[in-house]
Amino acid sequence: MTTTMLYAVVFGAAAGGGLWLSVHGALPHEHRVPGPSVAWRSWAARFGWRRGCAALLSGLAVGAVTGWPVGALLAAVAAGCLPQLLGRNKAAQARTERLEAVAVWAEMLRDTLSAAAGLEQAILATAQLAPPALRPHTTALGGRIERGQPLGASLRIFADEVADPVVDTVVAALVMAAERQARKLADLLGSLATSTREQMAMRLRIDAGRARVRTSVRVITATTLAMATGLVLLNRPYLQPFSGLQGQLVLGLVGALFTAGFAWLLKVAQFTEEPRILALTPTEAAGLAVMPAQGKAGGT
Repeated sequence: MTTTMLYAVVFGAAAGGGLWLSVHGALPHEHRVPGPSVAWRSWAARFGWRRGCAALLSGLAVGAVTGWPVGALLAAVAAGCLPQLLGRNKAAQARTERLEAVAVWAEMLRDTLSAAAGLEQAILATAQLAPPALRPHTTALGGRIERGQPLGASLRIFADEVADPVVDTVVAALVMAAERQARKLADLLGSLATSTREQMAMRLRIDAGRARVRTSVRVITATTLAMATGLVLLNRPYLQPFSGLQGQLVLGLVGALFTAGFAWLLKVAQFTEEPRILALTPTEAAGLAVMPAQGKAGGT
């Protein structure tokens, strides 16, 4: 009776969790201000309904083949999380491309300003020529300037859209030049571009070291999964001790150790971002967004 109840509880939890993830991923979600639970919401958004369905089906398949409720739960967790943990770190790659784009755009602004152009003219001239990682944001910035929005407000919205501490540093220099007539802006932009490239090079070195760790983890994980699959399909009597309650508890302990190891790997792979210096509250962003209409109304 105890084993039957354990099966029912684990399978019910796996099915309910998979269904919830599927529905959550399929429904539209409104944009929310980052708060204390932003990491959980971000993870849930990345999980998606497809990965939820894959996790649910994997858990049910393993449970049907082995009859192990804990094995089914571990298979569902593995199918949902391993592709993200062991795949390519797309977030780090996008961050590196954005840093390179910021450095290139700062150098473009520096060179344009050196040709005796004003700051607004320099931004408009380089908006369409910025690197692809930054071009949508610079194009939107140029559009706001052309519509008559104040340069300082346009730059602050631009920084809020990109939401990157390094971009905040560059934009802060541009805002000071627009509102307080900062001197030697071209030299400052050149220095910021140099420091950005140095930071990018440091991140690339760190990513290279972490890539070796990820490769080792991939090999260990693939070997473990292949051995477990082979034993289940070819030598079931060898795994008979796991069919009892104690065996399931031991299997759960092994799965917990693997989960802890992968969680540590994910934590190590994450960068601790510097605090942003130009972060806007929703009220400030809304106020800046309506400034062009107010300006036009006042002019008429």
